[in-house]
Amino acid sequence: MDADAIRSAYLEYMVEQGHAVIPRAPLIPHDDPTTLFTGSGMQPLLPYLLGADHPAGSRLADSQTCLRVQDIEDVGDNRHTTFFEMLGNWSLGDYFKDVQLHQFWTFLTDKVGLDPERIYVTCFIGDPAHGIEKDTEAAEIWTQIFTTAGVSADQVEVDTEEHAAAVGTGGARIAFYGKKNWWCRGGSAEDMPVGEPGGPDSEVFYLYPEIDHDPAYGEHCHQNCDCGRFIELGNSVFMQYRRTATGFEPLPRKNVDFGGGLARIAAASNGTPDVFRISLLWPIVDKLQELSGKSYEDETEAMRVIADHLRGAAFLAVDGVRPANKAQGYVMRRLLRRAIRFAFDLGLDENFFPQIVPTIAGIYEAHYPEVAEHREQVIAVLVKEEQAFRRTLRKGIKQLKAYRKTGVTGAELFVLYDTFGFPVELSTEEARRGGIDVSEHWEAEFADQMSAQRARSQAAHA
Repeated sequence: MDADAIRSAYLEYMVEQGHAVIPRAPLIPHDDPTTLFTGSGMQPLLPYLLGADHPAGSRLADSQTCLRVQDIEDVGDNRHTTFFEMLGNWSLGDYFKDVQLHQFWTFLTDKVGLDPERIYVTCFIGDPAHGIEKDTEAAEIWTQIFTTAGVSADQVEVDTEEHAAAVGTGGARIAFYGKKNWWCRGGSAEDMPVGEPGGPDSEVFYLYPEIDHDPAYGEHCHQNCDCGRFIELGNSVFMQYRRTATGFEPLPRKNVDFGGGLARIAAASNGTPDVFRISLLWPIVDKLQELSGKSYEDETEAMRVIADHLRGAAFLAVDGVRPANKAQGYVMRRLLRRAIRFAFDLGLDENFFPQIVPTIAGIYEAHYPEVAEHREQVIAVLVKEEQAFRRTLRKGIKQLKAYRKTGVTGAELFVLYDTFGFPVELSTEEARRGGIDVSEHWEAEFADQMSAQRARSQAAHA
């Protein structure tokens, strides 16, 4: 199944299960000053998870576009992207663990057709310090599901990723972890923001036994390791608690918050561990091969970065963001300029956005009509940024290479930013790629230069 078919099958199945399909929220969150972007499907639904009534009812589903720039340095491997779609479903005080786990299993095995023998799960081991019990209920449900499917359902407690890496899971179908299987926006129970919901979660993984994995893991490979054999497909969060100033209290009603990675499910369906070889990304990669005359196999990292970053920037433009030097516009600019820098390695020295952006629009406009509506405007915005940056790209790279012998300081990084338009993260990344030492104090040095520039600007306008 291609990604469009999986998205449609998911939403249709959720409707069959009594869910109302809601539209995606923009990538720029409304009424949430704590974050720049919509980074999960639950983010726009937070008021309802805390107890407000949703106008569409207590069972909801969608496919939500998300952007997480904290993953930007990981883009280039087979599974990380900054932009992605989350298939989501929510129960607001309606069904709970048993219904949720059964319906996700049914979707993966019956609707998508994944092999049950390749599906593994994790559950929460508990947190006695905060009075939160081990999630034996979810484990018992999974045991019943696996047993009915004729799959072994043995369990193992590994607590932390470090523990799992040291001892492995021994191929156990159900593994118990600690904070890895606790979900809240703070990350762990102790860091959970006061007033916000959270709870144990159960993650589902797909095993690729045929691919090579990091020999450092060897027999100790496990669900949450980074070797690439296990790919997380989805996460069912059981929101049972709210953090208070003194501890935790039960939510007025128990909720389910599910998010499944559309790209990863499509990759599993197609038998590839590479999410860039699916219908949402491969047309972009293929266009890059055509324009550059180079192959994906030889230029894997560059093509993955360009495909991901341009797709994310295009959706930001659809949602009204424009390249700028602060906030969301700065992130958009960073994505675009990083894509241009990698295109330089492919020999794409001329403006190539006009050839790539229509390909991106063509992938999404059937499902997201706003992409078709803003198509020409998006192309114009991205092309303008490419033209502006290419004028200084070569000069900036040449200037950076001049620091090869002496290393680069924060003050010199500021010159690259101020004169050549290099986002400072791009400069430090480029320096490290080129073997150029970066001052360990560069952040403070850069901040000093930025403050001095602001002072000069204020004086000039006094």
